[in-house]
Amino acid sequence: MTIKELIIFCELAKDYNVSKTAKRVGLSQSAVSLSIKSLEGKIGEALFDRIGKKLVLNERGSYFYKLVYPHLKAIEEAKSAFKKELIAGEVSLASSRTIGDYLMPIIAFDFMEKFSGTMIYSKTTNSKNIVELVKNGSVGIGFIEYFIDDKELYMEKLCEDELIIATADANLKNSTFFIDQLLDKTWLLREKGSGTRETFLDNVGDIKIGKTIELMSFESIKTLLLNKPDTLTCISKICIEDELKRGDLYEVKIKNIDFKRAFYLLYHKKRVKNRLFLEFINFAKRYFITT
Repeated sequence: MTIKELIIFCELAKDYNVSKTAKRVGLSQSAVSLSIKSLEGKIGEALFDRIGKKLVLNERGSYFYKLVYPHLKAIEEAKSAFKKELIAGEVSLASSRTIGDYLMPIIAFDFMEKFSGTMIYSKTTNSKNIVELVKNGSVGIGFIEYFIDDKELYMEKLCEDELIIATADANLKNSTFFIDQLLDKTWLLREKGSGTRETFLDNVGDIKIGKTIELMSFESIKTLLLNKPDTLTCISKICIEDELKRGDLYEVKIKNIDFKRAFYLLYHKKRVKNRLFLEFINFAKRYFITT
């Protein structure tokens, strides 16, 4: 049986008038009669008694109506509510570490607070993994830290992000260095696939970095920086703003290298861009403009 057949059945059950039912559902009288016969055929028994030219619900028809009508009404109410409140549903996304740890929690919270019928499901991983998640459909939206040239993906630059060299060694804070002057230090790097790591290494070029330690999170990097003054890292300034203000960490000036990079939004070009999808993207963009 189909939803259309059930709608026609419930409409006809209101007054048993085929002509009026046909007008209400926008069909011909013969189409209404055929629909009822089709429904009865699928159920395997008559729902209406044919008394002369009249149709009247029989006992089984009344029972069927009591079973069907509440569910049909619920479907119609859900359909109506969905049309009225299009900014409702679930958004799945993945963000690189900098964005996921320091920007996305606020964006997601504010969006869900503004649109109470929404839920944000957010993953945090490195940029390389995010590209794959978006391409295979595991998440709908990605936020990463370097440009990817992929014909399957739509990418949009959101803003520029300033990377700096940071340390807890106060002896380095008031001088400017060439990068190769700091190779005797231990460098704390993110794992392969990280946008921060790739930006740093691209800017350093062929210069061989000395001792390195790979870490999965900025919190781990900050812990080591704060406790091991002989370590250095390349990190987004927004990740250590509080530590810089307190004087726990210092920015080390580097000659002839600019570590700026961009944040990017990406999604699959075949992605259906419904109103919720577009509303979230436009909402999130405003936070990056002010970064």
